[in-house]
Amino acid sequence: MTSQIAVELQGAGTPVVLIHGLGGTSNVFGPQVAELVKWCQCVRPDLPGSGRSPSGGSLTIRGLGQAVLATLDDHRISSAHFIGHSLGALICQHIAVNVPDRVLSLVLVGPMSAPPDPARAALRARAAKAREHGMVGIADAITQVALAEHSRLHRPEVVAFVRELLMRQNPEDYARTCEALADATSVNLAEIRCPTLLIVGDGDLSTPPSAVRQLARELRGAELCELARCGHWATLEDPGAVTTAMESFLKERSLRG
Repeated sequence: MTSQIAVELQGAGTPVVLIHGLGGTSNVFGPQVAELVKWCQCVRPDLPGSGRSPSGGSLTIRGLGQAVLATLDDHRISSAHFIGHSLGALICQHIAVNVPDRVLSLVLVGPMSAPPDPARAALRARAAKAREHGMVGIADAITQVALAEHSRLHRPEVVAFVRELLMRQNPEDYARTCEALADATSVNLAEIRCPTLLIVGDGDLSTPPSAVRQLARELRGAELCELARCGHWATLEDPGAVTTAMESFLKERSLRG
């Protein structure tokens, strides 16, 4: 895996790496970065196979994590706080276990430990659909099931943005990312020793609150934030609450210094 992926670096101070999820790009963290850059350095990659970054071939969770770490090496960033959404949250967990000295803390939004078997089959079916039919049908389906009802009814701009993110993905690279997630394994959560914050919407069907609560119990000392009337794309559906939770958590760890 090469480090030649699209990445934005903004701000100054302690680095905070933000890793998007399946079908997303670095722009899913736009509302949060607008505040975080006031007091830290935000590092936002487009993962290989997503957004502006080509896949370069087959994809794996480990390889995606290695691409992020290679990018940090390119910019001489030895350690950072890591924020991940969905697939990005799983990548963050693998990084925290494989290279713990590089991870100061974790903020995991809509996190999972690994997909359950029915989800693995659904991801492989989605990969086949992307290859055969492109992204329009997938985009329409995801905006209906992954966003909370409140967002669908009252936040049409969020629906439109999520649909646009998905429709702009390269179908083959998106399919490869689906397959990487379908093949993903969980980490030993007991090996994650850094401070961790979990954020989940009460209407998240992709990573249900009950599953995230269980994840919080397995992660030593993890904090949990549940958001009302919010689905799986929490950074966009309730950006203010997500930003507040992130800032409170990170500032307690003296990022200003």
